Amino acid sequence: YIVGQDPAKRAVAIALRNRWRRQQLDPELREEVAPRNIIMIGPTGVGKTEIARRLAGLAEAPFLKVEASKYTEVGYVGKDVESMIRDLTELSVTMVRRAEQESVRDRARHLAEDALLDLLLPPGPRPAVNEAGGRLDALQEGSSTRQVLRVRLQKGELDLREVELELEEKITPTVEVFSSAGLEEMGFNFKEALGQLFPRKTRKRKIKVAEALELLTQREAQRLVDMEHVAREAVRRVENSGIVFLDEIDKIAGRESGHGPEVSRQGVQRDILPIVEGCTVNTKYGQVRTRHILFIAAGAFHVSKPSDLIPELQGRFPIRVELSALSRQDLCRILTEPHCSLSQQYQALLATEGVTVTYQEGALEEVAALAEEVNARTENIGARRLYTMMERLFEELSFNAPQLGGATVPITVEYVRERLQGLVRDRDLSRFVL
Repeated sequence: YIVGQDPAKRAVAIALRNRWRRQQLDPELREEVAPRNIIMIGPTGVGKTEIARRLAGLAEAPFLKVEASKYTEVGYVGKDVESMIRDLTELSVTMVRRAEQESVRDRARHLAEDALLDLLLPPGPRPAVNEAGGRLDALQEGSSTRQVLRVRLQKGELDLREVELELEEKITPTVEVFSSAGLEEMGFNFKEALGQLFPRKTRKRKIKVAEALELLTQREAQRLVDMEHVAREAVRRVENSGIVFLDEIDKIAGRESGHGPEVSRQGVQRDILPIVEGCTVNTKYGQVRTRHILFIAAGAFHVSKPSDLIPELQGRFPIRVELSALSRQDLCRILTEPHCSLSQQYQALLATEGVTVTYQEGALEEVAALAEEVNARTENIGARRLYTMMERLFEELSFNAPQLGGATVPITVEYVRERLQGLVRDRDLSRFVL
């Protein structure tokens, strides 16, 4: 998925493996093993954020990616840094709740079928039984009809029928709270608290059986899940395997000048420091200790440099990894090697119109060479330049694709030069305009 940058991928892989190794230790030693936080340094477009995206899919643990620039020092208007731990806990609760609902899905499905059969075949009054038991036939007949309906329901033969289902309307009170940072420390969701003051409204809707079965299954699964257990397990996962990716950390680096927009930069660093070092954050699911949460920071550091961070924060990120700028060969590999690469995406998109796109030898290498040239002449935005080049390359073809159904279009070196030379020649003159 990510071309090159082996040192960064190695550091992240070791950090993830150490999370598993720590869980195998004795409890006494496990408590003393702290995560080795990582800071990744490199120009824009070389793969820092992509590593975070892929890490989220591989970790199978609570993972949160945040922008350091959106936090402000306590006392200023904005989000305080503790909110990242609250957001991570919310994500963990969602993960655990989804897993618990999946584990009881079969039971919830059976209960949902019972509720749906009651709508399709309302139970009648219980028949009186005489001494000879003659009226039992009606009861047995109703049970047999219900079983036949259940079989048809499971086979999907009743999916197109309509039933009237009573659904609960979600009403959010139109109340906005304007306050300085710290409102989240109240320990509960203010809107949820206000929502409980209003009566719950329900309304009846006519919907298809298939949709009703899914809605009833979700409702029953929510009832079967023990939310107290979910909250405890979610907090445990955050404390032991949580990962926070702190992007754009270079935006809060810099020596303070005492005035202007930079006045709270070091304040944000000082607020982040105890979170990374290890403290206790109050959430509505209980207290969360951050001592064993893994923090991975990343920044381009075009204007500032890592040494502009306060020394205490630098010490909390002992592993420093530098990502190198992308060469022409790297750009070419990005176009061809990764799973679902850009070249494959355009082939698949145009295939939906019946247009077959083939790449001739040297075509993608020419795209990479032109992208490198544009990066050298203007701002170097790394692999993100390839999006611009490929979009310009396929612009005319994408527009005319509906009229080209069944055609095969070869992408040659000459076609690439014809479509992209204008982009290479058009220098960005705005930088020279006063």
